[in-house]
Amino acid sequence: MGSVQVSHLILFLALLHSVLASTPSKEDTSGDSYWLLRIKSELVDPAGALENWSPATQVCSWNGVACSSDQAHVRGLNLSGTRISGFISHQFWHLAFLETLDLSSNSLAGTIPPELGKLQNLRTLCLYSNHLSGRIPEELGTLKNLEILRIGDNMLSGEIPPVIGNLTELRELGLAYCQFNGSIPVEIGNLKLLGSLDLQQNCLSGIIPGEIQGCEVLEKFAAANNRLQGDIPASMGRLKSLQILNLANNSLSSSIPVELSHLSNLSYLSLLGNRLSGQIPSELNQLALLEVLDFSYNNLSGIITLLSSQLKNLATLVLSNNGLTGSIPNNFCLGNSNLQQLFVARNELSGKFPLELLNCTSLQQLDLSDNNFKGELPSGLERLEYLTDLQLNNNSFSGNLPPEVGNMRNLETLILFDNIITGRIPSEIGKLERLSVIYLYDNQMSGEIPREIANCTSLTEIDFFGNHFTGSIPETIGNLKNLIVLQLRQNDLSGPIPPSLGYCKNLQLLALADNRLSGTLPPTFKFLSELTKVTLYNNTFEGPLPESLFLLKNLKIINFSHNRFSGSIFPLLGSNSLTALDLTNNSFSGSIPPRLAMSRNLTRLRLAHNHLLGSIPGEFGQLTELNFLDLSFNNLTGEVAPQLASCRRIEHFLVSNNQLTGTLPSWLGNLAELGELDFSSNNFSGTIPAQLGNCSRLLKLSLHDNILSGQIPPEIGNLTSLNVLSLQRNNLSGSIPSTIQECKKLFELRLSQNSLTGSIPAELGRLTELQVILDLSNNSLSGQIPSSLGSLLKLERLNLSFNHLQGEIPSSLAKLTSLHALNLSSNDLQGQLPSTFSGFPLSSFMGNEKLCGPPLVSCLEGAGQQKTKLSNTDVVVIIVAIVFTSTMICLVMLYMMVRIWCNWRRVSVSNLGGGGGGGGTEQRRDQEERWVYEEDQKRKGEYCKVNSSMALATSQDMHISRTCIFHFEMQDTGAKGANT
Repeated sequence: MGSVQVSHLILFLALLHSVLASTPSKEDTSGDSYWLLRIKSELVDPAGALENWSPATQVCSWNGVACSSDQAHVRGLNLSGTRISGFISHQFWHLAFLETLDLSSNSLAGTIPPELGKLQNLRTLCLYSNHLSGRIPEELGTLKNLEILRIGDNMLSGEIPPVIGNLTELRELGLAYCQFNGSIPVEIGNLKLLGSLDLQQNCLSGIIPGEIQGCEVLEKFAAANNRLQGDIPASMGRLKSLQILNLANNSLSSSIPVELSHLSNLSYLSLLGNRLSGQIPSELNQLALLEVLDFSYNNLSGIITLLSSQLKNLATLVLSNNGLTGSIPNNFCLGNSNLQQLFVARNELSGKFPLELLNCTSLQQLDLSDNNFKGELPSGLERLEYLTDLQLNNNSFSGNLPPEVGNMRNLETLILFDNIITGRIPSEIGKLERLSVIYLYDNQMSGEIPREIANCTSLTEIDFFGNHFTGSIPETIGNLKNLIVLQLRQNDLSGPIPPSLGYCKNLQLLALADNRLSGTLPPTFKFLSELTKVTLYNNTFEGPLPESLFLLKNLKIINFSHNRFSGSIFPLLGSNSLTALDLTNNSFSGSIPPRLAMSRNLTRLRLAHNHLLGSIPGEFGQLTELNFLDLSFNNLTGEVAPQLASCRRIEHFLVSNNQLTGTLPSWLGNLAELGELDFSSNNFSGTIPAQLGNCSRLLKLSLHDNILSGQIPPEIGNLTSLNVLSLQRNNLSGSIPSTIQECKKLFELRLSQNSLTGSIPAELGRLTELQVILDLSNNSLSGQIPSSLGSLLKLERLNLSFNHLQGEIPSSLAKLTSLHALNLSSNDLQGQLPSTFSGFPLSSFMGNEKLCGPPLVSCLEGAGQQKTKLSNTDVVVIIVAIVFTSTMICLVMLYMMVRIWCNWRRVSVSNLGGGGGGGGTEQRRDQEERWVYEEDQKRKGEYCKVNSSMALATSQDMHISRTCIFHFEMQDTGAKGANT
């Protein structure tokens, strides 16, 4: 009886359940609709994709919901690309009959719920392209019926769980574009039905497991952009169904396995960006269905063994960036070749242009750049009638550019730079109506630029830099309405800029620098509204700038330096986007416009060597990105504007050779990026601010030729990166700070023509990088030359002249073998010069009286002269004696001359008084005139001049004559005459 009652109760409950199930209720907690509404409550739906999910409507009509044929259960949910966000609900497991779940391409975050592992009927799970993170739940390994698992393009991490190998029904596994690490699990080999395995763009490492051969029907294997290592397993050759193999950008090594030639269905093979070496197996020519092969960026060597004539379906062959040698094989192409792209750039291929390529008539892109090809370009290039891109740059091709190039009507890109091509540009180039880019730079081409180039109306870029083109820019250049880049720098072009250039309204870059162009800028420049960069430097342009240039609002870089422009610079300031303005070495005048400060991104401003007046605008303080400011060699006046303290990124601050006044601002020490400071040749006064010691990156400090006073601050030693210190020609005083020894990178030190005192610091010897000069001349330095200067082995010039240095020259200075200019003159040095100094001129040591040795007098002579040196009293006595003796001799000589004159007078009178002595006697007297040495006079050592006729004179006459001449012997002569 009890069992009957139980049976009736069960029957009643079953009937009740069926009644309740057949009656829809909004509060039905057991139906799929309830759980879908719970899932909806956890999502954000900005696009209203779930708007019709309502208890008032049949669940099977809801957006993205698919039901079973009897509409009893939800079997599919596809909300891909509906822009929903939030988290994947843990309630999905209640949809027990769910076979497809696609939430891809949304903005879902959080982790993958482990509860999804309870959906045992699930066949497709797509969660790719979201923002999911965390690991792959191990529970997914229980989905025995799963065929498609695509969860890539997320932020998932961790290792790929080996339980993936349990999904034996899996056909497609997509884990790409995540952050998975670890190795590829060997359990992958259990997936016998797997057709697609996508693991690319992760952080996977280790080797490719040989067990992958178990994926017998695998058609696509992509593991590019990981960190895989080791060999490519030869067992991969057993994957007979493989059509796509992409292992690019890993660290795979060793050689390419010959077994890959067994992949007879392969259409795409990419091994680029690995470390593969050895030769390319010729067996790969058996891959008859191959369409794309890319072995670029490896270490492959040997010759090219691949033949398009055998790989009949090959459309793209990329072998760039290897070490391949030789040339293109002879039978590389046949008439039925499908090859469209051939890239063999950056190898070591050599020889002449491979004529075999002219048989590849279907070629569209050919890149032979960066090899060792040479010789002339063949005229047969015109056979490549479908060619759109020809890149032959960075080789050694020579000769002329063949005119037949003009017949390559489909050519869009012609890149021949960095060769040795000579001659003219053929006028036939004008036939290339589709030509968009032509790069001929860095060749040796010459002649004029043909006007026919203006017929290439599709041109967007022209680059003829670094050739020898002459003549003018074609007047028809304005026909190139699509031109964006015109680069003609460093040629020999002359004449003015053609006005038609202004009609190239799309022009963004104009480079005409380093030519011989002249004239003024045409007013049509105002139409170049897209121009962002213009460089005209090193020409002879002249005249004022057209005011209409102010209309060029997009200019960012302007370089008009080294021309003859004049007038105001204001027309160049229409753009507020300037990043660099260089007008160096022109004749611009007027003041510097404050409007320059409106270009807040300005980094380089160079206005040196002009005739600019006025002060430096304080508005420049708004140029917070400025790193190069050069206003030197102008006529600027006033003080340095304090607002410039805001230019904290400035690295080069040059205002030399102006008429600036005031003191050096202390805020210079706050410019932490400062590398070069040149305030020289101005009228700055006051002291050198100690704050400059904070500029730790300073390489050059030039403050020479000012009126600076005070001491050199010891903080100068903080400038440990300093290379050049120039403080000469100021009024600096005090001693040279010893802290300068910390400037160990100094190679030029100039402190001359100041009033420095004290001794030369011995610490200067630690500046072992000093090379250009050490100049301390024209100061009041004293003491000895420190021997430590002998450590400056790189020093080329040393000037210590015009000081008060004493003592001997240290012998250590003899080690300065690099020295080629030395000046120690005008000091109080003494002792012997080092022998190595003998080659310097005498002027190097003048003004040091106690120095000796070559090139001065030898020290031995100097010592002898020192020993015989007399006292001052002795010198005076000797001088008096010499003067007295000389005076007496002069008086005696004068007396003798007077006596001789008297004797001559008397003899003449006597001869006249003798009368008719006969002509013969007179003639004989004239013939016999001579010097007579008389006996008495011989005794006295005296001479007299007499005539022979004096022998006829009386004794009285002789007496008178002698008395006249020798008055002091008158008595003796008279006695002698009486006796005769």
